[in-house]
Amino acid sequence: MAEDSDLERTEPASDKRLSMAREDGNIPRSRELSTFAITMTGVSLLMVFGGRIAVFLRETMRQLLTFDQASVHNTETALLHFREAIFGALWQLAPIFGGLALVAVFTPMLVGGWNLTFKAVEPNFGKMNPLPGIKRIFSLNAATEALKAILKSLLIGGIATWYIWKEREEVIGLIAMPLDASILKMSDMIIRTFFIVTAAMILLVAIDVPYQLWSYYKKLRMTKEEIKQEFKEAEGSPEVKGRIRQLQREAARRRMMQEVPKANVIVTNPTHFAVALKYDENMRAPQVVAKGSLKLAEKIIDTGKDSRVPVMRSPRFARALYFNAEMGEEIPAALYAAAAQVLAYVFQLQQYQSVGGVAPVFPDQLDVPDELDPYSKRPQDSAPEESR
Repeated sequence: MAEDSDLERTEPASDKRLSMAREDGNIPRSRELSTFAITMTGVSLLMVFGGRIAVFLRETMRQLLTFDQASVHNTETALLHFREAIFGALWQLAPIFGGLALVAVFTPMLVGGWNLTFKAVEPNFGKMNPLPGIKRIFSLNAATEALKAILKSLLIGGIATWYIWKEREEVIGLIAMPLDASILKMSDMIIRTFFIVTAAMILLVAIDVPYQLWSYYKKLRMTKEEIKQEFKEAEGSPEVKGRIRQLQREAARRRMMQEVPKANVIVTNPTHFAVALKYDENMRAPQVVAKGSLKLAEKIIDTGKDSRVPVMRSPRFARALYFNAEMGEEIPAALYAAAAQVLAYVFQLQQYQSVGGVAPVFPDQLDVPDELDPYSKRPQDSAPEESR
């Protein structure tokens, strides 16, 4: 259908689509990068350990091909020499095999990262259908891979031919050299040829890695309808909605607690409610920077004490602020007088603590309208404020 065509897939893949692709084992990979890394590692290790390996092979062959009358008739000695040669060769080649194995495992992670999944190797009888395979043979991706293989062969073959032609005099001169010297010289030339060819593969890697990433994300692109459908499915999930609301509450609470040290005073119930007020000369009225009940109130009080914010006990004022003032907004005009009394006391207290003098007295009664304190409307709330 037209809506599923590549022309309609104009939107980048969503995080969910990318995650599902990774779960299915569909991740970007660059074979050219792996080939380059393995070949370069092998050539480098041969340059480091090649001389030692050549000496070992020469001595081993000399030992195995040297016979006397006793060893000819003693099969156990021959088997012992052969076993020693095998284990010796494995020991000499272990650094190369180990290095190549590590590079083969970790290099693919440079493009696409680490991904452990078994879905890619699960039985899939749909893959036995020959039609998709035939389509892949004549697809744009197959043509691209074929073109890459041709260009790679031309590049590597051309560079190798150029280097051998450049060193043709040395190659011809090997005929006149002693056997040991000619072998060492030939080994050195072969390693240098491989090194130059491998270095030339950097160009292939520089082209292939961006292409593989571009091709991967292009294949996973989505239509606008798929984006809308995915969004509806995610938004319709109660678990997702609940998780989003929880994260939003936690973020808002963290931001609120960061504002507590900036408050001028914290008014408490003393344990049921806590409201932090902030005021400066640039504000039209005091603002609520934090408020909470029960455990959150305790946390606000503890944070305020740790930050040396004055904590004042005024149950009616605390309740009126908690139920009538919104976070980050100015307090109601009906509470201006009570707030002015509290802030005046706080400023006088700070002055007294700084320079001394007469200690201020916290006002016995704050001007809090009864209609702003929900507890004052209940008959059972006629007990003294201090009990609430």
